[in-house]
Amino acid sequence: QVQLVESGGGSVQAGGSLRLSCDASGYGHRYGSFCMGWFRQAPGKEHEAVATISPYGGTIWYVGSVKGRFTISRDNAKNTLYLQMDSLMPEDTAMYSCAAKSYCVSDVCDCSAPATWQLSSRGRGTQVTVSS
Repeated sequence: QVQLVESGGGSVQAGGSLRLSCDASGYGHRYGSFCMGWFRQAPGKEHEAVATISPYGGTIWYVGSVKGRFTISRDNAKNTLYLQMDSLMPEDTAMYSCAAKSYCVSDVCDCSAPATWQLSSRGRGTQVTVSS
C-alpha cells in the first residue's frame, strides 16, 4: 500500500522559512518512476499546484507566485520529496499536500499540467500559516 505523509508545516512570521517533507512509503524502487508535486489550498480558494519535479529532477516547474522563493527537490534514495519555502508571505498560508503521478500515462511521458494530473497518491497535508 503506497502512502504519502507530509511534515514540516507550522506557523511563522512573514519573511520566515519552512521546509516541508513528504515521505513516500510502499513505493520501493518504483518511486523513481513518478512525477512528484506540492499542492496547496487556502480557505475559500481553489486547490493550486505549487511546484512539480520529474522523476530524476531534470524538469522542475513552479507557479509564478512562488518562483524565486520556493525550491522543490527530491531524494530518490530516501523516497522523500522536499519543499524549501523562503521569504514566506501571508498569502502562502494554506494546507500543503504532496502528490504523485506516474511519469508515463497512456504512452505520454511527462510531468506537465499538474492541474490535470491523474494522481496515483496524495497525502493528507500539513498546515502552513504565515502571519504579517
